[in-house]
Amino acid sequence: MSRAMQCQSCLPWSSWTQLSRSLPGDRGTRSVYLCAASRPGTGSSYSFRKILHASSISLPRSCVRYQGGSQEHSVQPKSPRHGQTQLRNVASSDAIKKHQRTLSAWFSHQPNEERQFGPSFSLDAVHVDPVIRESSLEEILKPSPDLTIQNQLQQPCSQIISLQNLFDVDACGRQVRNVVLYGTVGTGKSTLIKKMVVDWCHGRLPRFELLIPFSCEDLSHSHAPISLRRLITKKYQHLRDVVPLLDTSNLKVLFILNGLERLNLDFRLAGTELCCDPNEPVPPSATVVNLLRKYLLPEASIIVTTRPSAVRRIPGKYVGRYAEICGFSDTNLQKLYFQMRLSQPGCSGEKSMESSSGEQENLVEMLSRNLERHNQIAAACFLPSYCWLVCTTLHFLYFTRTVPPSQTLTGIYTSFLRLNFSGEVLDSTDPTNISMMKYVAKTVGKLAYEGVMSRKTCFSEDDLQRCFEVEMKTESELNLLEVFRSDVFRFFLTPCVQPGKEHTFVFTIPAMQEYLAALYVVLGEKKSLAQRLGKELSELIGKVSEDAVVVLNIISKVLPLRFLPVLFNLLKIFPRYFSRLSGKDRDAIAHTMAEELFKEEDYYNDDVLDQINSSILGVEGPMRHPDEAPDDEVFELFPIFMGGILSHRNRAILEQLGCSIKNLAAFEIAKAMKKTVIRKSRKGLPPSELMDYLFFLHEFQNESFTAEAIRSLRTVNLSSVKMTPLKCSVLASVMGSTSHEVEELNLTSCNLDTSSLRILFPVLLRCKALHLQLNSLGPDACKVIHDLLLHDKCVVSKLRLANNPIGEQGAQQLAEALAGNHSLTHLSLLHTMLGDQGAELIAQHLTKNQHLQELNLGYNSLTDTAALHVVEVAKKHATLDKVHLYFNDISEDGKKALDSLRMERDGVRALVFLTAGTDVSDYWSHILNVVQRNLPFWDRERVHQHLTLLLQDLESSRRQTVNPWRKAKFLRVENEVKKMLGKLQHGIL
Repeated sequence: MSRAMQCQSCLPWSSWTQLSRSLPGDRGTRSVYLCAASRPGTGSSYSFRKILHASSISLPRSCVRYQGGSQEHSVQPKSPRHGQTQLRNVASSDAIKKHQRTLSAWFSHQPNEERQFGPSFSLDAVHVDPVIRESSLEEILKPSPDLTIQNQLQQPCSQIISLQNLFDVDACGRQVRNVVLYGTVGTGKSTLIKKMVVDWCHGRLPRFELLIPFSCEDLSHSHAPISLRRLITKKYQHLRDVVPLLDTSNLKVLFILNGLERLNLDFRLAGTELCCDPNEPVPPSATVVNLLRKYLLPEASIIVTTRPSAVRRIPGKYVGRYAEICGFSDTNLQKLYFQMRLSQPGCSGEKSMESSSGEQENLVEMLSRNLERHNQIAAACFLPSYCWLVCTTLHFLYFTRTVPPSQTLTGIYTSFLRLNFSGEVLDSTDPTNISMMKYVAKTVGKLAYEGVMSRKTCFSEDDLQRCFEVEMKTESELNLLEVFRSDVFRFFLTPCVQPGKEHTFVFTIPAMQEYLAALYVVLGEKKSLAQRLGKELSELIGKVSEDAVVVLNIISKVLPLRFLPVLFNLLKIFPRYFSRLSGKDRDAIAHTMAEELFKEEDYYNDDVLDQINSSILGVEGPMRHPDEAPDDEVFELFPIFMGGILSHRNRAILEQLGCSIKNLAAFEIAKAMKKTVIRKSRKGLPPSELMDYLFFLHEFQNESFTAEAIRSLRTVNLSSVKMTPLKCSVLASVMGSTSHEVEELNLTSCNLDTSSLRILFPVLLRCKALHLQLNSLGPDACKVIHDLLLHDKCVVSKLRLANNPIGEQGAQQLAEALAGNHSLTHLSLLHTMLGDQGAELIAQHLTKNQHLQELNLGYNSLTDTAALHVVEVAKKHATLDKVHLYFNDISEDGKKALDSLRMERDGVRALVFLTAGTDVSDYWSHILNVVQRNLPFWDRERVHQHLTLLLQDLESSRRQTVNPWRKAKFLRVENEVKKMLGKLQHGIL
């Protein structure tokens, strides 16, 4: 009978929606264990081949159990009887102590991803146990709609069991020796076992005197007969003096078998012979079978971890207890994880402790509020693995100060999949040995891609059947689908929590849909039936032609027939022709990437980094009404992930997961992209879309491609994009791929601060026109600008610092920089709170400058003395010919003195009012445009007063002139000022 027919636990074909009932909701009593421990010792480096990073954190030494609202000390098993002298000697032996030190070092070791993406912490530092529920074989094999995980967790508290109590006696009073601990991908099986090992090493699991962990993946690679004693000493040489005592004493031993789904076990006597001698060499799988049979070392305790589909590989009569890991099925566990993880020291990098602590607390608070809204993120974080992904993404978004090539968003998602799948095959009993990730890319990736193309995030039962079942033709394919639905489905898809869509599914994390869609396309899975048949036929003909050519070569030496060379060429035509067609596929991938990257309907959305931030932390403000039409779905990460997957590092990781992308394919796609992506980027992009394009180049990690793309960008306009440290780092990294000068960099209203300017310093040096208005840049930021202007490689000729609180201290820094700078020609300090003292400082250092041509000191509360001093210095300046002084506190006498200036005589023009003597100033429209652009950021009452004064000045000058042409000009300007005053009074401006 096939596996599909035997598996009664699998869901019926017509009811994918039953999966939604098997997912957790709000449940009854929960348990959280907080324990502290000493630092692990040093030792060799061993770890399970697959140790997930799923379940988080751990606390130290005295174990306290929090259950519901009560608090009680956990009950520890009694120590061995004092009469057992031999056992005491063994337990205190140097070999076991060394074993504990070694295991502690091995299992406290964190994966590279943990150290790479944010501050790491060890399991004996902080840990939150997932919910573990006692189960039974009947529940596993015969699920009913009413007996779902949600309902099970609402059963009496006796069903919830702690890790320390797994080997307590069962309901019938029998001692439990074999425990099967199962859970779907991402629930935290391996991390929980790691924590169990570390606890034993630090004396927090005194029930067992010796603990011996094995990786079933490791055992599956060896088929040569080996005795149990040799197997143990081969892995743990320091136990060679202890192993002989295993079957001759009452030593309390615990064997851990992690990942049983990797082993093919046969419990039939005809398949696996009985063996009770630990010295007898048998295949490793036979050793495991006899240990579970209790025929070998019957007093030993065994804990097995496995995925649900492999639970039935062990006959029920050999299992004393089934326990299911239910993940963080309580939002309180999720909050505890996030609070501990995001509050780790060093999480915020180089920031001061006070500011970083405040930002961390704010993140935790926003995340908690989003979880309390019963948002989709709460359903995602049911899996501890996704809690890690959320924290890692937040660390990337908020605390990244530099972006080395290893730190990309695509890299985070690729590493996340490697942590959870680690190259596992979907079903070890299937002859195809297809990797789990490859299967996901072919099936879930297809669903994700179709959703992206139709701009859909919710999927019905029909959608699932179409993507998963349409190609089910053989018994093997059907069996693989059953295993996938049992073990992996809930990792990627979860029921939608949006009202009215309860019977549909969404991707657990929205960005995961775009990642899998990108993987589906880049792997070349998006093929028509003709393309698939053509590929298979090409491979078949290619193999046949190789054999035929060998035979024909031999015949041609005996019978020199003229038609043989023609036959050789005919055999080679089809594979060559198909290889050209496959090249067209790469062009299609590049075209898809360009089309999705530059969709005009997405031009004015937030940039993708802000979109990710909102999807995790939520959007502050009133919640949308259920009847309100939703916004169109946005999939701007899709093309960015396509580029990121093509990077060398991500391709190497995907290769480990069984998803191979050849170097030649990546090269040809990049070559095709130059014709599409770079060409389209030259048309000019809105600021948020340009930020997405720069982020795409960062994710792509192709230096030559990035350099060519950046050289085509002469103007970079990122105005109003919230430039976080990450975005500044991305901009600096991408622009750093070349050394060409940038004509203009517009960073107006980008929330820049001093640290942002430091990150962008190498880029700012190469910009001719630099716009830094509206960024709250104070005196500290002026120190960075001071260093920038005095740098010998600085090419900045136009610098706009309007509407920044520079003040007198900042003016001192800028004045010193002005004296030594040789490139600056235009400087705008409009509305920068200079005052008379700041203007005097600027005037004092102007005498040492030989290149400035225009200076704007408007709206700085300057009085006559300071304004006239600046103008007097400007008269003597070799190149300065224009000084802006409008909207300052200049009296009528000061105005007359400034009106008397003549360009041809004094060499400088002062822009103060809209009039120039008895005529309208040539710069009246410029002054009014400046007012209109900056009105949202200025004091409206003060602007109203200044506009009133300008209007009075216009009326007075109009009365003084007799020239009708000039009167007409005055009336025109007066009308413009009156319109502006009217709009200001009515709040229109």
